[in-house]
Amino acid sequence: MRAAPTILHLDMDAFFAAAEQASKPSLRGKPVVVGGLGPRGVVATASYEARRFGIHSAMPMGQARRLAPNAAYLVPRFTFYRAISGQVMELLGRLSPLVEPLSLDEAFVDLEAGGVADDSAGARAAGERLRRDILATTGLSGSVGLAGSKMLAKIASEEAKPDGLLLIEPGTERELIGPRSVRIIPGVGPATGEHLRRAGIVTVDEVVEAGQDELVRLLGRAHGTSLYAMALGRDDRPVVAERDAKSVSVEDTFDVDLHDRLRIRLEVERLAERCVGRLRGSGHSGRTIVLKVRRYDFSTLTRSETLRGPTDDPVVVREAAARLLDLVDTTGGVRLLGVGVSGLADYTQEDLFAQAEAQAGALAGGAVGTLTGVPAGARAEAQAEAEADTGARPSEEPAAVLPEAASRPAERRWAPGNDVRHTVYGPGWVQGSGVGRVTVRFEEPGSAPGRVRTFAVDDPELEPADPLPLVPGGATGAASQGRYPAP
Repeated sequence: MRAAPTILHLDMDAFFAAAEQASKPSLRGKPVVVGGLGPRGVVATASYEARRFGIHSAMPMGQARRLAPNAAYLVPRFTFYRAISGQVMELLGRLSPLVEPLSLDEAFVDLEAGGVADDSAGARAAGERLRRDILATTGLSGSVGLAGSKMLAKIASEEAKPDGLLLIEPGTERELIGPRSVRIIPGVGPATGEHLRRAGIVTVDEVVEAGQDELVRLLGRAHGTSLYAMALGRDDRPVVAERDAKSVSVEDTFDVDLHDRLRIRLEVERLAERCVGRLRGSGHSGRTIVLKVRRYDFSTLTRSETLRGPTDDPVVVREAAARLLDLVDTTGGVRLLGVGVSGLADYTQEDLFAQAEAQAGALAGGAVGTLTGVPAGARAEAQAEAEADTGARPSEEPAAVLPEAASRPAERRWAPGNDVRHTVYGPGWVQGSGVGRVTVRFEEPGSAPGRVRTFAVDDPELEPADPLPLVPGGATGAASQGRYPAP
């Protein structure tokens, strides 16, 4: 616990939804909900306008639609969000070399390590400057918490929302957190919170009153001791600049349970290729391939295979995942599939034996084997990796293409919120589609709200497009030229 509030916590306000409102002028000031749009989709982020209807993150999308049927429901655009996040993280890096990102929209900063603050006045000035810089760079707002520990800085930023700053002076912590729910303490989730509630412990003050011995009896030595210390405001965790990833994974929850064994295999191989894309993007390779299967009855099975050496070869990972699937009984249906790679390394030692086995298996598998003979383009990638943040299969992601259909052009999917460009009308975004038609609103960041037009889904003049960058201040000159790079 520091003697000065020099740990900063930044949390962007309703980040995904706010980014969508900033890029789509017709949605400014309107309720916007971002998440998986299928029957099993959940809310990733809701704008503050949508939250007035009771919508919140992790809520089933069907429930959200019932609460606010007229809100805009959009799929996530993670390429777009990552680009904005990169701008924000760059601003944080100017404050200090010690920046600990927690997600795309949240991070801790050690202001003391950056030499920008060693007292309350300096910390407040740095926090206010950061908020101004973020608004000027991205057009979005973020809330800042400042305190002598990570726990309290995060609590402060939550109290400051939206678009605010709160500084907790050392010595005043107990006054602030004492009446609050025990759930504000890191590590206290729903299960621990309920366990404490049954013991009559609901607030942070009641944790302190219970005492360390009672908490150890209830929760075990490690958890009980840590909880007691944090309830007293004691948190000495440092800001860590780089947190090494332990694994890389992707998963999809399907709108309808999968029963066909070939379809399940195709989905596993598609997930394996996406997983390798993330693996390479992080600059890693890995030795252990993990398959996750959640069955129709919600039972979850995991299977793993460890290779002779680390790899980032999509063939090796894809074939290992397929072999693991052979060990799983999918009778009754599958609602979720996931593929991961662990045992990460910063180098690749190709497993020639595993590759040879994979290629031999592909040759022996024939038409019902793996997709090694199908063009990569036939396995359509989701534009938004919604499972990473919503736990739901993105509605814009087409099902894997069966081998006999691989040579046919893939049907284009027009998911609400996705970017498009028309040869005549220019850039716009999909408002909705169905019955062979797609509705597009033609506008871009910095423009006035645009007009809506409807086209056939196969109109040759309408194409998917990359996201346009935000234009703070309303300028439009760069908006029609810049593009964010693919992730």
